[in-house]
Amino acid sequence: MEAIVTPHLPASTEDPINSQILAVSEDRVQGFQEDPFNEIARLSGVDTDTVIERIRGMLKAGTIRRVRQTLLATNLAKGSLVAWQVPEDRLQEAFDWMFRDDPFTGHVVIRSTDAPISGARFRLWTTVKVPQGFSLKKHCEYLATQTGATAFRLMPAKRLFTLGVGHVRRRSMEPGSKAERVADPIDTNIVELSDLEWRVLVPLKREFEPEEIQRNLWEGRAEEAGVSLATFYEVARGLNARRVIGRFSTFLEHKKQLGTGEQVARFNALFHWAVPPGREIEAGGEVGRFHIMTHAYWREGGPEFGNVNVMGVAHGRDKEWVLAHKKAIDEHLASVGIPVSYTNVFWGGRSEIKPSEISPLVYREWCLSRGVDPESMHSDESEEPSHA
Repeated sequence: MEAIVTPHLPASTEDPINSQILAVSEDRVQGFQEDPFNEIARLSGVDTDTVIERIRGMLKAGTIRRVRQTLLATNLAKGSLVAWQVPEDRLQEAFDWMFRDDPFTGHVVIRSTDAPISGARFRLWTTVKVPQGFSLKKHCEYLATQTGATAFRLMPAKRLFTLGVGHVRRRSMEPGSKAERVADPIDTNIVELSDLEWRVLVPLKREFEPEEIQRNLWEGRAEEAGVSLATFYEVARGLNARRVIGRFSTFLEHKKQLGTGEQVARFNALFHWAVPPGREIEAGGEVGRFHIMTHAYWREGGPEFGNVNVMGVAHGRDKEWVLAHKKAIDEHLASVGIPVSYTNVFWGGRSEIKPSEISPLVYREWCLSRGVDPESMHSDESEEPSHA
């Protein structure tokens, strides 16, 4: 009997079919979908079976680093961008500790600037979330004791304007490409969940293994939650209506070199703009309409960062190309009458990304495992974002 040979599937993002799928699957499947692969097929024009086969293959090959249902976690847990000042001889060690030992830290990036500004001494940048009821400031104070950080600045998002990392569809984008209208601000109010909603949410958000990439995607997750598939769908749709659910996404390894030899995006730029107080939402909406922006938000940087209040992230393979996009945004802000008193670019170097844990139960267990009393980490209602 002749053996059945499985054809080798291309894993490169440059492959035409993979590129067609990824241009959709990275960040265009919004909200909760009962059949996300069918939705990717509909939007990409590639049949569902091929979509499943290619995503599973790219995940196995490491081109895709994870497949998961994202959440609008700013509505579920207190979160912040945090800039850390760490002695240079402990910088790599602190990076490793943040990524390895803190489940509540997501992005970890070492950044640098082209200009020697005061904020340049803050080399380590992370995102941190703590579950409802616990203190971001106290958590970061503990992280500082573990990593040797001498100062940190909390910069929680006051509004979001865009959130969606789609490297493949952005890599040939012309500088200045933007939407017809300004980006709508997204609120960051905390939503409280019931026990049933948490039971569904925990398996809903966990990333998928390659063998799980198949039709009937959610059956196993409903079983894990201990509910029927119909109940799982009902709760997920309710969470979606409450703006807790983000997008169904395939995440690429954009900074590291892939097994195919590709590097999806060599340059990761964090843009800073300081606009007049009271015009943050207007300016954020204008920045967020530019298609190159993967993130745009209103955050307060304080005096260490020129009192910046609008930030955004863009990625690209060429530094000058990334700067051309920023120049187009700068010129647009001037053309619509929004003055900028300070602007800068913080370039990303070494980076790691993982989903931040947001479960209160996991937080308590983590505290106890490290000899920390969970009760001592509760938030104080009078807390304000600050630096230590």
